[in-house]
Amino acid sequence: MADEEKTMHIDEKREQTSPQVLATPEEEKRLVRRLDRSILPITCLLYLFAFLDRSNLGNARLQGLPQEVLGGDPEGLLYEWVFSAFYFSYILWQVPATVLSKLFPPSYWIAAMAIGWGICSVLQASAFNFSGLVVCRVGLGVFEAGFGPAIPLYFSLFYTKHELGLRLGYWFGFAAIAGAFGGLIAFGVQHISFGPNNESDWKILFLIEGIPAVILGIITWFALPNRPESTRFFDEREREVALQRGARGTTADIGAVVNKRHILAAITDWRIFACGTIYFGMNCALASISAFLPTIIKTFGYTDALAQLLTVPPYVVGAIVLCSTAYATDRLQSRGLAIAGACAASTLGYLLVCTVPNNMHVRFFAVFLITSGTYTAIGVIIAWFAHNLGSETKKAAGIPMFMAIGQCGSVLGSNIYPSTDGPRYLRGFTITCALQAWATVCAIILYISFRRENKRRDALYGKPDPDATVDTSELADKAPMFRYIP
Repeated sequence: MADEEKTMHIDEKREQTSPQVLATPEEEKRLVRRLDRSILPITCLLYLFAFLDRSNLGNARLQGLPQEVLGGDPEGLLYEWVFSAFYFSYILWQVPATVLSKLFPPSYWIAAMAIGWGICSVLQASAFNFSGLVVCRVGLGVFEAGFGPAIPLYFSLFYTKHELGLRLGYWFGFAAIAGAFGGLIAFGVQHISFGPNNESDWKILFLIEGIPAVILGIITWFALPNRPESTRFFDEREREVALQRGARGTTADIGAVVNKRHILAAITDWRIFACGTIYFGMNCALASISAFLPTIIKTFGYTDALAQLLTVPPYVVGAIVLCSTAYATDRLQSRGLAIAGACAASTLGYLLVCTVPNNMHVRFFAVFLITSGTYTAIGVIIAWFAHNLGSETKKAAGIPMFMAIGQCGSVLGSNIYPSTDGPRYLRGFTITCALQAWATVCAIILYISFRRENKRRDALYGKPDPDATVDTSELADKAPMFRYIP
C-alpha cells in the first residue's frame, strides 16, 4: 500500500511538471539569468571559503604553526598527518551525506554544512597540540563532505546539460580563486606581526578565513532557492518553465525519494570507478598544490612572504582556463577529450619540474601547467558525470563515489612531500606525474566508451529528439533513449 501511495505521489508530481504552455526562449533566458544571480554567488562563495578552510594549512605551515603546535616537526610527518585527517572523514562521509541530502531542502542542508565547517575552521586557531588540530580537521572533513558532492546534484535540478558545465566550471573555479585569495591573505597576515616574535600569525589566518563561512551559511539558509517544485523563489509561471526545463532530457526520481536500485546501479557501474581513477590522480595533484605550493615555490629561492604571493598568478590562470574550457565543452557537448588534454598538460608540468632542476623560469611555468590542468580536469569531470548518470539517486550515489575514490589521492598527495625530500621533492613529483599520465589514458577510454554506446543505441533504437523527455526512473542512464555526453 505504501509503495502504491509513493507511486501515485510521484505520478502526480510528474503530471504537475507537464507544462500547459511551452516556454519561449526569452522566458528561459530570463529564468536562467535569475537563477544565475541567485544560485551562483552564494554557492561559489561557499566553495571559496570551503577551499580556503581546507587548504589554509599550507599557508599556516610557513607562519609558525609547526613550531608552535607540532614541536617543530623537522621531518614534516606530523604536518602530513594533520593535513590528511581532513580527507579520512571526507572520504567516509561523502556517499551517505549526499544520498541523505536528497531528503532535506537544499538551502537548509547546504547552510548547516557551511556553518559546521566554518566553526571547525575557527576552532583550529585555539588548537595547542597535534590532537586538537586533528580533531578540527576531522570535523572540517565531515561537514565539507556534505557540501561538495551535493552541489553538482543541486545544480542539475535547475540547469540543462547545455548549461551545467559552465556553471560547475564557475563554481569549481572558485577553488583556484581560493588558492590565489589564500596566498594574498597569507601575505597580508604575514605582516600583521601578531604575538611574540610573530609566532601566532597562523591563528589570525584561521579566524579570517573561518568566520565568513559561518556568516555565509546563515545567509544561505534564507537566500538559496530550494527544489524547483517547492521553492518560494519562483512565481507560478517561472516554476512551470523551470519544471519544463527539468523534464527536458530526463525525468526520474524527483523530490525526497531515494531509489535503492539506482544506488546499486552506481555501485556496479565500471565507468564510475574509471572516473574515480582519474579523480584519484587529479586530487593527488590538487592536494599537493594546496598543501605544498607555497613551500615548493620557496625552494625556487624566494622568501616566505614572496612565496605566498607568487602562488597567486598560477591560481588565477587556472581559473581562467577552467571557465574557458567549461564553456567550450558546453557548446560542443563533449568533455572527454578536454579532460584528457588537461591531464596531459598537468603531466607535462610535472615532467618539467622533475627534469629541469636549475631553470627557475621553466619550473615556474610548469606550475602554471599543473594548476591549469588540474583544476580544469576536476571541474569538467564533475559536470561530465553530473549528466551521464541519468537519475537523481544515481547521481547522489555515483558522484560522491568517484569523489571518495579521488579523495584517497588527496591522502596520498599530502604524504609524498616530506621535508626530508626537499628541495627537489622528486618522489612526490614523479608519483603525481605518473598518475596524471594514467588519468589521461582513462579519460580517452571513457570518451571512446560513451561514443560507442551512443552509436549502439542509435543503431538499435534510433536517434532521440534532443528536447524529448527520457524516462530514466527505472533504468537511469541505461534507458534506451538516454544518450551520454562523450
